[in-house]
Amino acid sequence: MPERVRLGRIEVAAVLRQFVDEDVLPGLGLNPKAFWAGVEKLLADLAPRNRELLDRRDALQAQIDQWHIERRGRLFDAAEYKAFLAQIGYLAPQGEAFAVGVENVDPEISTQAGPQLVVPIANARYALNAANARWGSLYDALYGTDALAPPDPAARGYDPARGAKAIAWGRDFLDRIVPLDGGASHKDVTLYSIVGGVLRATLAGDRAAGLADPKAFAGFKGEASLPTVVLLVHHGLHVEIHVDRGHVIGATDPAGVSDIVLESALTAIQDCEDSVAAVDAEDKVAVYRNWLGLMKGDLEARFDKSGKSVMRRMAPDRVYMAPDGGSLTLHGRALLLVRNVGHLMTSDAVLIDGEEAPEGLLDAVFSVLIALYDLKGLAALRNSRAGSVYIVKPKMHGP
Repeated sequence: MPERVRLGRIEVAAVLRQFVDEDVLPGLGLNPKAFWAGVEKLLADLAPRNRELLDRRDALQAQIDQWHIERRGRLFDAAEYKAFLAQIGYLAPQGEAFAVGVENVDPEISTQAGPQLVVPIANARYALNAANARWGSLYDALYGTDALAPPDPAARGYDPARGAKAIAWGRDFLDRIVPLDGGASHKDVTLYSIVGGVLRATLAGDRAAGLADPKAFAGFKGEASLPTVVLLVHHGLHVEIHVDRGHVIGATDPAGVSDIVLESALTAIQDCEDSVAAVDAEDKVAVYRNWLGLMKGDLEARFDKSGKSVMRRMAPDRVYMAPDGGSLTLHGRALLLVRNVGHLMTSDAVLIDGEEAPEGLLDAVFSVLIALYDLKGLAALRNSRAGSVYIVKPKMHGP
């Protein structure tokens, strides 16, 4: 049994109380006594209700089990089964149409479509990888996977033939989503430059072309005459063309293109439930500590890779020169959601009247408490620019 501290009707594992009182509350300017009194009140109110709902669930399941046992060996009658489920209250009547009004929602949730990752938050390295997966190399994705064809197992080191396929696919991709005007192709570009706030592509034979849709040009880095990054946009998602003639790939490319980087995973769920095994108080503190690092923007993970020690941190925002000469800043990380544990489990991290507290309630309390670093603008890096915290609540099937 973990060492505990009694605070009224609740008993808090010492490791959890120390983490909250020393690492979380001071930076938020919150009073520990008032906070834990609030936790006590919440658990006293909702823990019994949580138990009632689970008892109701068990009663429904027992009735459903008995129905199937009594009809063992008989043909299944879907209409009879549906009527039975409605009779016991498992199926609720169809309600009237309704609308949900929400405010302060980030575009990644409300209007912007894109990939989403789910990652175990207990592993800091994985959590950081997911947070930083908003931007990714198209060349690496094509070359390092079987997206084109399975890699040659006999190949040692860089395979130029496979690399050429990745580069060709990348140029075809640019032609599809940000085509040049006049039927020109990105394959034939020898120089990208910005002239008068407009992207200009110089082609072989000193011909020039612009974008078929000039609004697809969003910004650049470097000098206008020799940009190091050209930023394009398609359906609200951004593409970077990286130009570096000193790079091993760029040196062999007519336009000096060393990579194509895509805005990829717009959102990432930091999972406290299915993909992790956080059971006791120490496990929960490890999970909450990583969430704290993500919300404060200072999470780090050191690991060995290819015989070298690597430090991983959260990626900064990306800053460009806009076409009108101003500055453009894009979010450098996936918008993070946190997946809480469902309603079924309890945890010894906190006891209420001697009984383990519902773990889902604890996750809700500490997830939101920690997210205040982001909501109050106290973090080194912002997560939600709209001022929201996004909680994924699982196991919510049924009426």
